[in-house]
Amino acid sequence: MNSKPLTVHMGPSAANRFCWVDLAATHADDAQRFYAQLFGWQSVPRSANGGLLHRLQLGGQDVGSLYQLPRQYLEQGVSSHWTAYVQVDNIQQTVERAIALGGQLVVPPFVVTDMARIALIVDAVGAPIGLWEPLYEKEEAHGRR
Repeated sequence: MNSKPLTVHMGPSAANRFCWVDLAATHADDAQRFYAQLFGWQSVPRSANGGLLHRLQLGGQDVGSLYQLPRQYLEQGVSSHWTAYVQVDNIQQTVERAIALGGQLVVPPFVVTDMARIALIVDAVGAPIGLWEPLYEKEEAHGRR
């Protein structure tokens, strides 16, 4: 089998491709240290939606993000997990289509400050996947970036 590394595409032609991944961690500091030592990822903290998000970078390029699972999820027994995101042109239309095809909406669309509108669905066979509608393209298209 010929395996090639995943190429992250961002931009107008990137729709329907994997574009981002994030780690919701039960112990974010421990996860941050682990991935720094394993892959050499640097953590760049930033505020987002009233909390702290760490952009994970390699050589100054984003490779994903990491955040601490909120207390209410920890109390429910939610474990650390990765979420892969697929870039979409219109998140609301994509959510509606997913539901029509037998999927379920888990987390309704919301804005991650200065990054994207995201949502989480479960597909028709029960697998979770994130949807990602970037904010920057709309700003660039209107000359605001």
